Amino acid sequence: MENTMNLHLRSGMTVEKNGIGGRELVAFALLGALMFALKMVLAFMPNIEPVSLLLIAYTLTFGRKALWPLCVYIGLEFMMWGAGLWNINYLYIWLILYGLTRLFRNMNSALGWAVLSGGFGLLFGLLCAPVYWVTGGWGAAVSWWIAGIPLDLVHCVGNFTAALFLLKPCLVVLERLKKQFFR
Repeated sequence: MENTMNLHLRSGMTVEKNGIGGRELVAFALLGALMFALKMVLAFMPNIEPVSLLLIAYTLTFGRKALWPLCVYIGLEFMMWGAGLWNINYLYIWLILYGLTRLFRNMNSALGWAVLSGGFGLLFGLLCAPVYWVTGGWGAAVSWWIAGIPLDLVHCVGNFTAALFLLKPCLVVLERLKKQFFR
């Protein structure tokens, strides 16, 4: 508790001085909403999504604080669609990509990030299968995963392409945003 001081905001909310400030909180909420809005814009294309790209970019730029916009995104998914088998896995699957990004955060290769993001897209269905195993057994999990392989291939190509061409521009924009709005 040493070196921390609680700041009391007008709203009555308390934020630790060494934690996240009000300005950061708003910016992270907007970044999470951006993830959700862009996913909705691209919803007409099956398994083409910006969430993987943005989560990687947010994690590389903000480190642990990238979990804030991720929580906003997941919360918006549940508010929009309710709880279902297909989004229960969001409670853990995005943390896998976050963890991999943190693990490889010193990688400076656009191709390396594209491979990581594409691989995550390719394995997305397999990573979601545990929810179906718990609710329906091994047969449900395996059949669900196998039936989704064609969509996982599309997910792989979409993630690979997005990371290869858009990660660096995203990082440039986020670094500017970080200098302007964050400590």
